[in-house]
Amino acid sequence: MAVSRIINFKKQDTMQTQNSKLQTEITRCSWCGADPLYMEYHDKEWGKTVHDDETLFEFLVLESAQAGLSWITILRRRENYRKAFADFDVHKVAAFTNEDVERLMQDSGIIRNRLKILATISNAQLFIQVQKEFGSFDKYLYSFMPDGKPIINYPAQIVPSTPISDSISKDMKKRGFKFFGTTICYAYMQATGMVNDHIPTCSFK
Repeated sequence: MAVSRIINFKKQDTMQTQNSKLQTEITRCSWCGADPLYMEYHDKEWGKTVHDDETLFEFLVLESAQAGLSWITILRRRENYRKAFADFDVHKVAAFTNEDVERLMQDSGIIRNRLKILATISNAQLFIQVQKEFGSFDKYLYSFMPDGKPIINYPAQIVPSTPISDSISKDMKKRGFKFFGTTICYAYMQATGMVNDHIPTCSFK
């Protein structure tokens, strides 16, 4: 009888362990693969709504640098960009001079594309103008969103752009922003949580 009870307890322990493993199993969106940096970004940032202009400017710098490249290429250089572009201080970047441009062109830690570097500086100046006009860059962006709120999608597949990203990028182009077409704009919206495109089964939805 005692032996039977021990066997039953062992079976229960095994079942509890298996159930515990199932409960703690993590599911991610497939795009982040197995790269630790990509997974951390997916888990902690992608799709998480942010409203502070400092972070919104940081992602404007990074996303515009991404144009024509993979996001992981920029993500691996993120801290280099932080150092190169004054800790993403929009006022400091807006005041960059030709000397700064030449300095950045010699910085192997970032993408040394002169047009993108110049665009980052001019985009910073335009960012400040938008802040003055709308009170914050965040308010400007959310003026395009339904009811001024983030969108939670349940996509079968992730789309490269939407009518909202079309509208934002079109308006920003009119204002003079560069390297911010609709595809980059939608990636920016995903990065800053204006839209949540995690798959329905993702543990970080």
